[in-house]
Parts: sequence; C-alpha cells; structure tokens
Amino acid sequence: MAEVVAVCVVHQLLPERSIGVTAIDKRPVERPLRIRALGVHGDVQADRKYHGGADQAVYAYAEEDAAWFAQDLGREIPPGLFGENLRTRGVDVTGAVIGERWRIGEKVVLEVTSPRTPCGVFERRMGVKGWQRRFDEHGAPGVYFRVIRAGDVQAGDAIEVVDRPAHGVTIGRWFTEQAPADARALLAAEASGAVRLQDDVHRKIEKALARA
Repeated sequence: MAEVVAVCVVHQLLPERSIGVTAIDKRPVERPLRIRALGVHGDVQADRKYHGGADQAVYAYAEEDAAWFAQDLGREIPPGLFGENLRTRGVDVTGAVIGERWRIGEKVVLEVTSPRTPCGVFERRMGVKGWQRRFDEHGAPGVYFRVIRAGDVQAGDAIEVVDRPAHGVTIGRWFTEQAPADARALLAAEASGAVRLQDDVHRKIEKALARA
C-alpha cells in the first residue's frame, strides 16, 4: 500500500549566508496536521522567492530514494532531512506525471506541479561537497504540489493516485532532460485544459524550446 511515512514541519530556522535564514530543518510530527493552500500547518517557507507559495505548497520525497542516498552516502537519511514535508512509501514519486493528483487519507488532494531544484542551501545542509551535482545525477528530485483540497494528514495515511494526465511527462524526465518534445507536450496539455503549469515550468519550457 502506498502511504505517508512521516509528516514534517520546520524544527528551527537556521542561519543561512545567502538568504539570512532557512527553514530546511524539518522533522516529523506525530499528530495529524492540517494542509492548507499555502502548505502544512506549523511549517515555514523562509524564502518565498524560490520555495513555497501556492504552487510549491508541499514537498514530498520517497523513502525508496532516501534509502538509495543512505546507502550511497553511508549515513541515515531520516524524514525531513531533505526539507520535505511528506516522506512517502510505495508511490512512484519520480514517475509522477506533471498535473497528476494524489488523494492522501480521506480528504486531502494534492496536484503535482514540478520537481525540486537543488540549491546551495541544500548542499550546505547536507555538508557534502558537490551535493547539487550528485543529487542531479541520481535523477530523483522529489515533487512539489499545489493543494486542491485541504485537510488533515498524518503518518500512515494511504496515498492514491486519482488522476493522471495523458501527456506523459514525468517529474523525473522533466528534471533530467527538459526535452523540446516534452515542452511542447506540456504546452498542448495546458492549452487543452488538462493541466495548469506553474511559472517555473513555463520558464524552463521557454529555455527548452529555444534549444530546439
């Protein structure tokens, strides 16, 4: 069964030279937490220019991919270490299609918007030289969501994929390739009303088509 392993919110704000403070230090909370339009109750998005907002309200990372990195690095990757709000198990996060919708528990519905782009803050958080490149090369970035229907979530909640657009452009493929053909497929899907693309995806589409 696909399920939520942990729900994580900010533990403490940490000093960060590039933006002043960062809310990347997220840790699991045992009680149910409300997910609203701008994210998980009790969480903080310190840098709204690059993270957060309605189109990046919730970030999820797969337990399976965290286990890969744990083996690769020879250290534990506990829930929240990557700054994720949801640690999942049994659902294909990297293979999620942009615009795909998940129902979590009885009420919450989230819509996949984009992959996470690793930044310098993330590298300093991990303390691994070349981390951004290493994360890129593995090709499992996790996913950002917008909130379609608010509600409570907690560890153990079931995850069900309830809608998947037909364009076929997955988070993993868009993260690693951003091919012009996929850019055109996303624009066509948006024009048909099948998806609503976020601004960051539009910017990357423009770059992909400029290379064509």
